[in-house]
Amino acid sequence: MIHRLGVLRSPALAVPLPPSLELEACYRYCESLVRARHHNYPVGSLFARSQLRKHIFALFAFARVADDFADEVAYEGRRARELDRWEEQLHLAYRGHAEHPVFVALADTVDKFDLPITEFTELLSGFRTDLERRRYSTFDELRSYTRQAAEPMGRLLLYIGGYRAPELHAYAEDLSSALAVARLIQDIPADWERGRVYMPAEDLRHFGVSEADIAARRSTPGVGALVRYEVARTRALFERARPLVDIVGADLAVELALTWHGGMRILDKIESVGASLFSERPSLSTADKAMVLTRALAWRGETLPPRSIHLLTRLLDR
Repeated sequence: MIHRLGVLRSPALAVPLPPSLELEACYRYCESLVRARHHNYPVGSLFARSQLRKHIFALFAFARVADDFADEVAYEGRRARELDRWEEQLHLAYRGHAEHPVFVALADTVDKFDLPITEFTELLSGFRTDLERRRYSTFDELRSYTRQAAEPMGRLLLYIGGYRAPELHAYAEDLSSALAVARLIQDIPADWERGRVYMPAEDLRHFGVSEADIAARRSTPGVGALVRYEVARTRALFERARPLVDIVGADLAVELALTWHGGMRILDKIESVGASLFSERPSLSTADKAMVLTRALAWRGETLPPRSIHLLTRLLDR
């Protein structure tokens, strides 16, 4: 029996459950779940080794559903209960009793790569933090949040690539946190609507930006200064993670380079919006994604003709 946990985030992104719990159908369901959400970087792109792609989708599908429980309006009033049920399903899957398509796929991935359950429970702890905490005083406090809500995913990605060296995990953690912080800067107004302000209170105070400015979507010199500062600090996190792409093998290198350049490009877009960030949400266009792809391939010493870049960008956009 397929357990229907909650409802999907919106009719426009509804992903129908598979008719059975057949393994490959469950993996395809995970892929559909992940592709139904926009990312600043590709997930399970064509450049990841083909044997890894379905496992990447299983990892991100687990996190995507849990994130929806914490964020989407459809779960208001029952967020904690849904996250508890999701964790119960996780433990069942680890005991060989998966009853939901995400966990059927995830259990297979866990078994193939000997993944520790602690990474998944830590992610869930991060999502539960969103139910309990609405403000952060300092960047150190925000980084404590991303250590739970983002960094385990970076480690899991390395696990399935066969990379378990602690120094590589440190780079992956910085990359995961950098991506998360970039997204939090990008979505300040949307998070305000959810009652959350992730930007550290000490930064808002230093640049003379108030929560009233966010609510009123004001463009001020202080907002512009705040944006420049947050972008600069997040770029430094990306730079700390940069060696990872040079160290990993061809199985994940281009995928990670796309992730790194995608994150850096959205920071460029955020900075270009500047003082208007509260009223104008930056995003990556198809041209931006083509640029990211070109830079990622060049980083690994590869080139493609413009026509191929165009076609691949359209595929990555799917």
